[in-house]
Amino acid sequence: MYYLCEMQIGDKLFDFELPATDGKTYSKYTVADKYALLIIVSCNHCPYSRAYWHRIVKMWQKFEEDDLAIYIINGNDATKYPQDSFENMKILADQLFEGKFPYLYDESQEVLKKLGATRTPEAFLFNSRRELVYKGAIDDSWDNANAVTFVYLDDAIEYTLDGLEVDYPEVPAVGCTIKWKD
Repeated sequence: MYYLCEMQIGDKLFDFELPATDGKTYSKYTVADKYALLIIVSCNHCPYSRAYWHRIVKMWQKFEEDDLAIYIINGNDATKYPQDSFENMKILADQLFEGKFPYLYDESQEVLKKLGATRTPEAFLFNSRRELVYKGAIDDSWDNANAVTFVYLDDAIEYTLDGLEVDYPEVPAVGCTIKWKD
């Protein structure tokens, strides 16, 4: 078990710089003009993550004009899980994202550790001051988008974009464990 330095609600986002599948490098400053930043820790191989890809694209479409930036970060050990390699991330990003938002690679796993991420997918939402205002699950039905009754992340985004405090700032994420390096 790897012990993490978990971010708490209200903590400021730390500095980071990661390469993306589009050939660019991104940091929190890249989207400094956006009102909120959503980081979703995800990967290529996990069935939970795959179940959410289209929902994340729809979420981006819903909020793209509302000053929400989205970063997807994969940091799984690609040696043990070759499907999560940077090359395979590029293929997935080309197929699904088509330049909508960047898919970042955390090869060192330092960003995932600092976030305190434990699952894929797991959401971390930061407000305009880049304070953590929500972390955890995307919704309550990973395997069936039509059965969703609680849209935790969607609600948190709406509240944050409206400058309000999030009702449920922490909801445990459901998904595959992060594949840590030895």
